[in-house]
Amino acid sequence: MTRRSYADVVAELVRAQKPSAGTPAYSRFVNRKLGRYLAAGAFLAGRTPNQVSLTSGFCSLAGIVLIATVEPSLPLALGVTALLVLGYALDSADGQLARLRGGGSPLGEWLDHMIDCVKIVLLHSAVLVSLYRFDAFGNDLVLLVPLAYLCVSAVMFFGLILIDQLRRRHGASTVNVRGDSVLKSLLIAPTDYGVLCLVFLAFGWPEMFTALYGLLLAANLLFLLAATAKWYREMAALAPAAKVATASSEVRG
Repeated sequence: MTRRSYADVVAELVRAQKPSAGTPAYSRFVNRKLGRYLAAGAFLAGRTPNQVSLTSGFCSLAGIVLIATVEPSLPLALGVTALLVLGYALDSADGQLARLRGGGSPLGEWLDHMIDCVKIVLLHSAVLVSLYRFDAFGNDLVLLVPLAYLCVSAVMFFGLILIDQLRRRHGASTVNVRGDSVLKSLLIAPTDYGVLCLVFLAFGWPEMFTALYGLLLAANLLFLLAATAKWYREMAALAPAAKVATASSEVRG
């Protein structure tokens, strides 16, 4: 069998790319491309999607540990950002590699979601620890910012996972019906984990970092409130599971 070249594998990954509708700008235009190159390399090296997922988790964890344990500085900001960006790119690569190999598995999906959940909780906790340990502001009120961000991120992550499962269970479409809008991708960019990773470029300057971090928190809170209202209306319009099952039986009959 002829061994596929790196360029051939990348081209195949482009053809197998998921739809972009509803995807924030960084993930759509940057992270998926980075993940594609990493997935191609992992495929040719014989790596599995779960191995890539674990590597993603370790890169993110290394950056998070540095946030919590090392005093903020420019070298730290660059190192942390590089590790977080790499971890996020590998998070995209594992799914692309799975599609290239013929599809994912329940274990892979579970592992990916567990790593994402741990990453979200630990990242904001590490920022909280850093602000407390190195006391850049001399005001404990600033500690409420990462605490609030942690709560918003955890609720949003759970809400997104739950709404997808409920749509599937009740027969609703999980496809974004608003089209493949670049403008929408840009508008929801502040909710992208990749944008949060880039904010750590300012980690050497506490005032600048906290201002940018706080702005992202505000944007994510507004998005969560709007999404919650939308999800509520959507769930209220769905038929109970028993009625869906009865209707399906009648159609088959």
